[in-house]
Amino acid sequence: MGGSGMAGDARTPDGASVVDDLLARLEYLNEVGAALSREKDIGRLLESILVAAKNLVHADGGTLYRVGDDRTLRFEIIRTDSLGIAMGGSTGRRVPFAPIPLVGAEGTPNVHNVAAYAVNQDRTVNVEDAYAEAGFDFSGTRRFDEQTGYRSQSFLTVPMKNHEDEIIGVLQLINAQDAAGAVRSFSDTDQRLAESLASQAAVVLTNRLLISHLENLFESFINLINSAIDDKSPYTGGHCERVPVLTMMLADAACGTRTGPLAGFTLSESERYELKIAGLLHDCGKVTTPVHVVDKATKLETIFDRIHLIDTRFEVVRRGIEVDLLRERIAAMQAGDRARMVDLEAELKRRSRELNEDRDFLRKANIGSEGMSAADQQRVRDIATRWPRMDEDGFETPFLTADEIANLTIRRGTLTREERKVINHHIEVTIQMLEALPWPRHLRNVPEFAGGHHERMDGKGYPRGLTRDQMSVQARMMAIADVFEALTARDRPYKAGKTLTEALAILGRMKLTGHVDPDLFDVFVREKVYLRYAEQFLDPEQIDDVDEASIPGFSA
Repeated sequence: MGGSGMAGDARTPDGASVVDDLLARLEYLNEVGAALSREKDIGRLLESILVAAKNLVHADGGTLYRVGDDRTLRFEIIRTDSLGIAMGGSTGRRVPFAPIPLVGAEGTPNVHNVAAYAVNQDRTVNVEDAYAEAGFDFSGTRRFDEQTGYRSQSFLTVPMKNHEDEIIGVLQLINAQDAAGAVRSFSDTDQRLAESLASQAAVVLTNRLLISHLENLFESFINLINSAIDDKSPYTGGHCERVPVLTMMLADAACGTRTGPLAGFTLSESERYELKIAGLLHDCGKVTTPVHVVDKATKLETIFDRIHLIDTRFEVVRRGIEVDLLRERIAAMQAGDRARMVDLEAELKRRSRELNEDRDFLRKANIGSEGMSAADQQRVRDIATRWPRMDEDGFETPFLTADEIANLTIRRGTLTREERKVINHHIEVTIQMLEALPWPRHLRNVPEFAGGHHERMDGKGYPRGLTRDQMSVQARMMAIADVFEALTARDRPYKAGKTLTEALAILGRMKLTGHVDPDLFDVFVREKVYLRYAEQFLDPEQIDDVDEASIPGFSA
């Protein structure tokens, strides 16, 4: 199975040409090793390995296999230049061939297929002519040749071993060619060079797979944190999923814009990954936020919605009024005072109507979805003293407690000032958690990106009161994504998701008041980032026709 000597490489009788060729190939081998180390995409890396091996030994075709967990060899990349065949890798064409088993049905090693043999015997196989080779089953190769008119002749099959001496793949090269393009056998030099490349490639591939596995583990851990938040609150869980997606959409739009202040903005693949991780972690501090605050759907909700206690009080007051008026009616009846009886009947109806009106008003005030006027806030305070009730000790007490008044008079939303501080504290916890981690160099900005999404361009945000000039573009992107997602989210317990027109109008006013970055807002609208996001995440009724010219602050 050995190949011919180095003389087979000579293109002229001059020995110097052989040396020159070898030196050129060694230089190429070094260049390939450096190039492979820079490739981050697994598919492109496998493709580069095979192409480099073909170039190195002047082969017309080749296949790269990877050893699967199921003890098979999976076809990853196939190339045959003279037939124009290219599958796998960057081609987008899937390799249609079934994996090659490394073990037979009876449990014995597969030694009939040359690629499987190279793995099971841990050795390179150099075949001068497949049709004349008796040691392996090349029936599949013959069928391929019959279908294509090709002539598969010389084969060089090299196992790829990593730094732990584990075979992770096979590099198979077909039909070495001389300077004139004629098929020749693979020389000893070809074999040694291919083995050297396979060794380098295996180490690079192993490192890249290890990095990929660590990245997957890291992202899975992040998703685990978000799942923990999701278990506490399904509302924030959806937010943690959507904000990173919207942030990356805006990043793509900013990188693609050719006009305005962001025309020269770009992000490398490493910087994109850093932004993605920051997006996934931007609310990780909410893992410490109490559930009853995160999920506070109404103003009176804690462990349960206390509006039901107030409903019960209304019924108790109603019964008390009915009993008192009934007693007076009985007295009037006994006295034969019909006029008094009529007045008492009217009084009962009036007070029942007032009770119902006050009860319905408090129910509406408890929802918290609309802004509350000063008059409505005062009405809550009036109701608190209008219907006195008896406490458990028999003493008269206001109808509403001080805490209930404080909650029911919240001007907007459902959170008190203290509860808002608890919610806002999550960003401080997020920053503390992220700054405590030993980030590698390519992820060192994650805490800044993730921790800045509640800052404002005018310096009135939190937790650090940063201004626009003190924030990265990435952090400003995340701030817009965070606001727009919150406005349009349809899974919040305290409000319905706004339409695109409503959300963009609010976001536009926030641009004018120094809340969000003006340049990024214009890109967000001009490049229709909002629409691409809406088509993926919003309900159809939220996706209305947006008149961009009427959006406050938008500069086309």
